[in-house]
Parts: sequence; structure tokens; C-alpha cells
Amino acid sequence: MPLWFYWFDAIKHLRPACSRGRTFLWFMVCVMGMTLRTEHLGVTSIVRALGLHEKYYQNLLDNFHSTAIKLSLMTVLWVKLVLRLFSNPVKINGRLVLVGDGLKIPKSGKKMPGVKRLHQSSESNTKPEFISGHSLQAVSLLVEANNSVLAVPLIAKIHEGIVLSNRDKRTLLDKMIVLLSGLDINQPYYFVADAYYACQKITRGLLDKQQHLITRAKSNAVAYEPYLHKGSPKVGRPKVYGNKIALSSLFKRQRGWEYASSPVYGEDDVTLQFQTVDLLWRPAGQRVRFVAVIHPNRGRCLLMSTDTSLSALEIIKIYGLRFKIEFSFKQAVHVIGTFAYHFWIKAMKPLRRRQGNQYLHRETAEYRDKVHKKIHAYHVFIFAGLVAQGLLQYLSACHPTVVWKHFGSWLRTIRPGVAPSERVVAMALRQHCPEFLLSNLQNNNLAKFIGERQDPDRMGFFAVASG
Repeated sequence: MPLWFYWFDAIKHLRPACSRGRTFLWFMVCVMGMTLRTEHLGVTSIVRALGLHEKYYQNLLDNFHSTAIKLSLMTVLWVKLVLRLFSNPVKINGRLVLVGDGLKIPKSGKKMPGVKRLHQSSESNTKPEFISGHSLQAVSLLVEANNSVLAVPLIAKIHEGIVLSNRDKRTLLDKMIVLLSGLDINQPYYFVADAYYACQKITRGLLDKQQHLITRAKSNAVAYEPYLHKGSPKVGRPKVYGNKIALSSLFKRQRGWEYASSPVYGEDDVTLQFQTVDLLWRPAGQRVRFVAVIHPNRGRCLLMSTDTSLSALEIIKIYGLRFKIEFSFKQAVHVIGTFAYHFWIKAMKPLRRRQGNQYLHRETAEYRDKVHKKIHAYHVFIFAGLVAQGLLQYLSACHPTVVWKHFGSWLRTIRPGVAPSERVVAMALRQHCPEFLLSNLQNNNLAKFIGERQDPDRMGFFAVASG
């Protein structure tokens, strides 16, 4: 039961983002239900997980659509809470490490705004080349948890599918900068992303705020040597860029290679071959450090950092943690159900198969308001899932002993020194949820709120667990 007190003491810091106390209680119910449920069937599974009466299904739906939830303020409060809860974030050179990426969630609803035909670059048996769904971008913070590293989700938003004005020329890159700005992080940080974000908009957007980018350079990227002025200065603007260098040619050099043990997370007894060079990169308008890496198993990779004070091994180490956000996505999809929403608009014009963006500048104001409200509901649902996952990670990183003590189940292999997974923490919380609710009906407003709305005929799980 102590886990639930830790959980409640953490989430209550988000209260100022709701203009009404009852709205925040329903939001906590949503987060709690997403933590406890074992199925990802939208709001229905939240009702079943907490044993609520069926008449409160509509209250949950209304809460996701409520304008009383100030999502931008709640995001800022959540970021501050994460920095307070996790006392040991990953820091390099005194900077936090943020990881960003995009993800595509399959959706087949013909009356769900934002659904469009999407291309997936990496194709496999379970990942077709084209899907219909929502395209999102997300940012996470890397934190240390015992001997492992976690990517704690900070924000995720739908960034494609809806065009509100024909004058809106923003790209996904512009929206990623807006996403980072909305976090309101006043500390210096490194932003780690894949090669898609190795461009001028991201680089300049970060450098203008005294932040730095670490990413993988594109295969066709070029850079320039500084121009060496000879003789007396000439009239006009002095030349800056010298000889052009195709960055892929760094791998053809015979000299200048160094060897070192791999600093990549989880790799032992692996020796890397690497070469470092500082060149002028036009998108940044300044010197950038490039690191050509040859891995004995994974092949070649060309990394870059706008912070030239970082060593090559530090750049390799930081970029080697980028996969943590991919793992965080898997937990969000398969354990939490962060993206398992099914809200739709009855009056919406049905989408055609393989449809692209939906342009709303010619629609009525009433129609646009309905779309706005539905997108807001999606974002509130997603944010509730991010909070649920982040709190599970908090309990895993900061209270692992209590988690294992209250786990109440069996695992074939428990690795010492490794933080328990989100699923293990959720099982521990599920085990002691009835005790928390029944013993705190009078002194805890959340327990009282849920207890008054439970259906005695649908509380089989609580009866079994409490007995």
C-alpha cells in the first residue's frame, strides 16, 4: 500500500492545471484506471478496472473533452514534477539529455479527425509500408534507475492530419521546436534525435536557445573546411566556407583512426574504430563536430554534435541511448495503452481510404470547433497515459525494494540491480489497490471519490484481492 501513497503524493502536484477540483479527480481516476487495467479497450477498460458504475462512462468521456483541463500548464507542471521526482537524471557536461522521435499509431476510424495515410520507412512482417493512423511526435527525458536508464515521457502530440489554415506552412520540424519550447525547461540540455532532425530548422531553433543537438548525419551530408585568407583583405564580405567535403568520404581515410572500448549502453568487450573532425556545417552556420564510427557488428555510422566541447566517446555514448525512447514507446503501446483512444465525431464527413491531410479553412466555425475539441480529447487521453507511465517509472527507479516486496506474483528471473519494469510495478499496484481504497475512504479524497462511484455488482476483482 505505500506505493499508492507515493503515487498519490506525486500526482497531486498537477492539480493547478485544472480549474475545477472535480475535473482533477476525474483526471486522477483516468490515470489510475490506465495504470490498473489489463486490456486496452479505451474508456471501457478504465470503467472495468476500477469497478465503476456504468453511468459514469459518460463522465469519463466528458472529462477527456473538458476545457477545464489546461493541457499546456499541466505539461509544464509535469516536467517540473519529473525533474523533482527523479533525483538522478542523465547528465553530460552538466546538461540534461532529452530524446525526441516520431511515431505512427494505426487508426481505422472514418470519423476520427487527424487520421491520414502514413508511410513507414522500416518495413517488416508486422509493420507494413503504408498505414492509416495518427502521426505523433514525442519528447522524453533520460534518467538513471539503478544500473539501467529510463526514458520518462514528457509530451506527445498529434502533428499531422489537420490543417486549420491554408497559410499554415509549418512542418514537423517546426512543430518539434514548438514542442520543446512548450516544456519550459530552463536548464541546459542536449536534444538527441535520428537523422530526420539533422537539419537547419532544428539546429538553429536549438542554438538560438543555447541548447545543442546530437544526431546521426544523413548519408549525403556535406561540410566545409574553414576558408584560409591569404594576403591583404579584399573589398566585400570575407569568404567563410572553404573546400567542400562529403562526410561519407571520412570512412575512406587511411589515417587518423582511433580505437577504444565501446561506451554504448549494454555493450561489453566491443572495440570501436572512430575518427573526429570539426567542420563548418551550413545548416548550423558554425563549426560542428562529426564522428565517423565503425562498429564491428553494426557497421558504419556518422554522428554529429553542435557542441564541439564533447569528446567523440561522449557523443557515441549519448547517441547510443536514443533507442530508449523506442523502448518507452513499446511500453506505452503494450503495457499502458497510451494511444488506445477511440473518440470520433458523429457529424464528421467520413474519410476516404488513403486520404491525406484534412483542410478545415473552408469549413464552418462550428465544424472546426468540434475538430478542435476532439483533438484536445486525444491529447488529454495521451497525456494521462504519459503520466501513468511516468509514475510507474518513478516507483520503479526510486522505490524498487517496495515494489518487489508488494509484487505478490512470480518471475522466473529477477535481475539484481535492474529497475523493475512498468508491468511489474503495475502488478504491484493492482495487488494493493483494493486495500488502498477501502482503508482510505474517509481520509483520502480520491479513494472516497472512487468508492462512491463503484458498482457493488462489478467489484469481483476488489472482493477477491481484499479477501
